[in-house]
Amino acid sequence: MTAPPDDCLARNEWICGAYLSTRRGVLLDAVLQHLRLTALAVLIALAVAVPLAVLARRLRWAAGPVLALTTVLYTIPSLAMFSLLLPLYGLSATLVVAGLVLYSLTLLVRNILAGLRAVPEETRQAARGMGYGPVRLLLAVELPLALPAAMAGLRIATVSAVSLVTVGAIVGFGGLGNLIYAGMNTYFKAQVLTASVLCVVIAVAADLLLLGVQRLLTPWTRAARA
Repeated sequence: MTAPPDDCLARNEWICGAYLSTRRGVLLDAVLQHLRLTALAVLIALAVAVPLAVLARRLRWAAGPVLALTTVLYTIPSLAMFSLLLPLYGLSATLVVAGLVLYSLTLLVRNILAGLRAVPEETRQAARGMGYGPVRLLLAVELPLALPAAMAGLRIATVSAVSLVTVGAIVGFGGLGNLIYAGMNTYFKAQVLTASVLCVVIAVAADLLLLGVQRLLTPWTRAARA
């Protein structure tokens, strides 16, 4: 018996509206898991990267080891990284988040440190002359001026995390990667294409959102370009 001419699921077509209408709940759950894993990993990485970058800026001898360690972590293949973390976290979402945090550190630490190093020494001296202590100098002067470089790193780290979340499908916590992996195993064309396109949409949307935040937080960069 042949499939009806409009049954794109039965014909296993790449573009299939019936897949979207019948798998809406599955797609929504996968998207939400993808977003949760990405956001959690990037936020934790940012919370770790800022102190590391400040330490590397304050103590010159610490810059080399910090950058070397984060670079080495970034060179480890994703499958190997998850395998190394498996004894610590087991087959869990925490395993995926931990791996993403380690990968994001390189991008964030390097960019935040570059931003801190770009703050003019004259600006620091002027702030100290106005009575700014180390903490106030960091929070009110150095970090705001380092924002353009830091936000650039955050954008790259976020887009990278969106793509790497899919690798988490090997442990069952890959967001849309679960659908891609399952679809490839069964050659379910519509599922593979739809999940892949949604990954791209999430990455582009996240980058545009962070770009908008960057422009709001750093209006002086627009004035300088004008």
